[in-house]
Amino acid sequence: MSTRRSRSRQSSGSRISDDQINDLVTKLQQLLPEIRNSRRSDKVSASMVLQETCNYIRNLHREVDDLSERLSELLATTDTAQAAVIRSLLLQ
Repeated sequence: MSTRRSRSRQSSGSRISDDQINDLVTKLQQLLPEIRNSRRSDKVSASMVLQETCNYIRNLHREVDDLSERLSELLATTDTAQAAVIRSLLLQ
């Protein structure tokens, strides 16, 4: 049996339907502030939703990096007791 046929058979059982894809795109659309707050949010293409999702995730990563850096700077400039309190709050 060829590899192509075996892959085809394996993937056909786990295929996702168009309705499922549309449902997932709609759910993503509701999570994205850029699209959710738009007047034309009901007319956004799936590719736009996916692109905005990628952009949003990149921005979230940048925010996490920035906040982590700021927290590190804060911990470096505070005394040991305050830093210990901050660390214990973060670990909760």
